Parts: sequence; structure tokens; C-alpha cells
Amino acid sequence: MPDYWGWQPYVSAAERRRKAARAMEKYKKQGNPVSPVVVEGRAIAKTFWGKAWCENLERYSDYANRLPRGRTYVRNGSVIDLKIGPGAIDALVSGSDIYQVALKVTPVSKTRWKTLCSDCAGGIDSLVELLQGRFSKGVMERICRQGTGLFPSPKEIRLSCSCPDAAGMCKHVAAVLYGVGSRFDENPELLFRLHAVKAEELIAAGEGLPLVKEGPAASKVLEDLSIFGLDMVEVEEKPKGKKKRAKRAV
Repeated sequence: MPDYWGWQPYVSAAERRRKAARAMEKYKKQGNPVSPVVVEGRAIAKTFWGKAWCENLERYSDYANRLPRGRTYVRNGSVIDLKIGPGAIDALVSGSDIYQVALKVTPVSKTRWKTLCSDCAGGIDSLVELLQGRFSKGVMERICRQGTGLFPSPKEIRLSCSCPDAAGMCKHVAAVLYGVGSRFDENPELLFRLHAVKAEELIAAGEGLPLVKEGPAASKVLEDLSIFGLDMVEVEEKPKGKKKRAKRAV
């Protein structure tokens, strides 16, 4: 229970881990699968997308005093469940109790996404290159930019936690946000899922391809044939009564 001043009693990292393990077993027995955030070593994220997310988070100057506690919590395995869906991040965090964290992220608008695709056109050669973060610095800056890219600014995230802390960002929320960076290490496509957009559209925009599947244009077919030394020759139609000569490949 909270003390006279409303503060929760201190719980050691070891006790939080034990409480987290018990809570996970309880949820599993109830038929609720959990997806804990597991951080090995000191680095929360090791890949491009995970690091980029955490670096963006650390630019939130208004929350600078809460982020260190969040890093401690996520490293200690306190985020016992984390799920990322379109516009939403839901999690369970073990602290003095088990707290529910619900974050709402404003997805990029269609106009913003279309502009981003156009700005990145030609800078990304393949989906593998995109997901591995292997592209030019210019493209990287565009995608990771707040306001015009895929990384949200503080005003684009609504924070909610069931703990009694009245701060805008409590340590449980901070732990979840760092956990998202760790989760992007495992599956960077979750960033695009969070915004309800498809990573393939960035590739299609770069190649100048339509975003929906369509049959090739007739002119494209002729161009492809000419690559192999085949030209389509038009032959005039003969008057009716005689067989028409078909196009032939020369």
C-alpha cells in the first residue's frame, strides 16, 4: 500500500523479477499469452531501427527525468507483456504491482505518408535493405524525422498507466517505450504496422511502380521483347476474302 505521502513502497529489482515471473505464469494459466521484453546485456537495442527509436525517445526533453528509470525497468525484465498494433501499444509492467500501460500513437496521415514515399523515391532498393536499415543518410533522416517521418513527437503519443503516479510519463510508460525499441530489433516491420502503412509502398514509390497489382502495359511488353532482339512488325491487312497476315517476330 502507498505510504502517508501517496508513494508506493520500494520494491527491489530481484523482487520485481519474481513478481513478473509469477504474473506471467498467472496470465498464461488464464489463457492469456504474454510477450515479455527480454533485454540481454546493457544495450536495449542493437539494430538500426531499435537504436533509432530509442534515440528519438531521448529527444523528448520534457520526459528526460523519467527515462533513466524506464531504462532500468526494461533491463530488469519488468515489461512482462508488450503488443503493438495499428495506432496502439498495450503492455503490462511489474512494479510495486502489475500495471497496465496503454499508449495511443497518431498514425501518419495519407498525405504525410504519400509525401514521405515521394521524398524517399529511389533511395531504397529493396525491402531487405529497408528493414535492415541499409540505406542512405538522407533517406534515414526523412523516415526517422519527427513531424514528417514515422517517429512520433510527444504530442502524437497519448500516455496512460494504471499506476498512482500523476506524472505525464511515469517509469512504467518509459519502460514500455524503450521496450518498443527492443521489439523493433526483432521485427522492424512493427513500426509500419504501428502507423497502418505498408513498407512495400516505399519500395514501389522508389521504383515508380503502381501500389496495386496491374497487368503490364502493351508498350512495356513490346519494350521487353525488343530486349531479346525481337521486334513486332505491323503488316497491312489484305482486303476481305483473303487471310490476314499476323504479326510475326523478326
